[in-house]
Amino acid sequence: MTFQVSRDDGLFYRQTLFDQAKTVVLKVGSAVLTTEDGLNIDFIDTLCHQIAFLRASGRQVILVSSGAVAAGRKRLQVHRRPGEELKVKQALAAVGQGLLMQAYEQRFARNHDQQVAQILLTHADLSQRDRYLNVRNTILTLFEFGVVPIINENDTVSVQELRFGDNDTLGALITNMIGADMYIMLTDVDSLYTANPAEDSTARPVYTVAAIDSAVEAMAGNSSSLLGTGGMQSKIRAAQTVAACGGSSFIGPGRNKNILRELFSGDMVGTFFLPEKEKRIRGKKHWIAHVLRPSGTLHLDAGACRAIIERGKSLLPSGITGIEGNFEVGASVQCRCPGGQIVAAGLTNYTSADLGKIRGRKSAEIEEILGFRDSDEIIHRDNLVLFDEKQRSSATF
Repeated sequence: MTFQVSRDDGLFYRQTLFDQAKTVVLKVGSAVLTTEDGLNIDFIDTLCHQIAFLRASGRQVILVSSGAVAAGRKRLQVHRRPGEELKVKQALAAVGQGLLMQAYEQRFARNHDQQVAQILLTHADLSQRDRYLNVRNTILTLFEFGVVPIINENDTVSVQELRFGDNDTLGALITNMIGADMYIMLTDVDSLYTANPAEDSTARPVYTVAAIDSAVEAMAGNSSSLLGTGGMQSKIRAAQTVAACGGSSFIGPGRNKNILRELFSGDMVGTFFLPEKEKRIRGKKHWIAHVLRPSGTLHLDAGACRAIIERGKSLLPSGITGIEGNFEVGASVQCRCPGGQIVAAGLTNYTSADLGKIRGRKSAEIEEILGFRDSDEIIHRDNLVLFDEKQRSSATF
C-alpha cells in the first residue's frame, strides 16, 4: 500500500523524529480521561508521571485536556440525557474545570514538584491575529518559567460559532502555533487498521503513514471510539494539519500506562504520521490556511486562477467574476475557479460591498469608482495561501 512505509523504514523514521522532538503537544480525550463516574484519577496520576518523564528528558510539553464536563457532571450528580442542552454542558464545564485543574495541580505538585498553568480558549482567541500571537507568547513564557501549560476549550462560554469542534483540532492548531515538533493524541483505540478487526481477520495495524490520502482517510471507519467528540476522522484531519506545517503526529492507546515511555524508546505501537517534506506552511500563512474560518467566496476567471496558481501573483479586481457573503476588510475569503474548485484562501483588502462595485474592473479604476484606493490588490500574495495539488486538481481553467 502506497500510504505506508515498511516496518523497518517506519521504525527508523519514527525513532529519528522522536529523538529529535524537543517540544511535544499531548492531547488526551474524554475516552481515556474519564469514566462513567467522572474523572479517572488513577489515569491522571499515570499521565502526570509520563509527562514528568518527558520533561526530565529535556523536552517541553503542552497538555491539551478534556474532562471538565465529566468532572462537573460527577460533582453535581447530573445524569447524561439524550439531546442535552448546551446551557447544561456549559454549567457542568463551569463547575468541572476547576476540579480538573485541581486534580492536575495536586498530582503534579505532590509527586513531581511541577507547576502547571491553565489556558482556556475559544476559536475567537485564535481568529484575531493579535490575540493569536498573545496566546503563543504566553505559552512560550510559561516554558521559560518551567511551567506545564494545560489547555482546554472554554466550554463555559463557547457557542457553535466559537467552538473548535473538538480538542483534536485545538491541539493541532496549538502544535502549529508554537512550532512544536510532535503532536501526540491518546485515545481508546490501539491504532489505525487496514480493515475493521472485528469483521476482518486479515486486518492489521498501520504503524507508519508517509502521507495522508483517501485510502488513509477511509481507514477512519475501521477504528471506533465509544467516548468523546472527536473520533478517528478528526484525528486524521488534525494529523494532516500538523504534517502540512512540518510536524509529526501519533495516534495511540492512552490506556497503556507506559505509552509515552514506550513511544520514545522506539516501540512500534499506535500509528505514526510523518511530516510533509515538500509543503510546509508556517507563520501567518498557517494562520490564514488553518485557523481562520472563511467569511465569503470570490469567484475568479480562468486568467486570475492561472495568475495566482502558476505565477504566484496577487489577486486583482479584474479577475473577480462574483462574490458570496458579507465581509469586512481583513476577512478571510476563499477563491473559487470556473471549474468550481476552491484553490486558495486569503485576507481581503476590501469589503464585500466595495468588491461588488469594482469586480471585473482594472486597479486604476478603483479610486474613481469608490472614491478611495487602499490597495491595487484585492488579496496580496503575502496574504494568499494556495491549496495543495490534490485539492485543486479538478479545477478547470
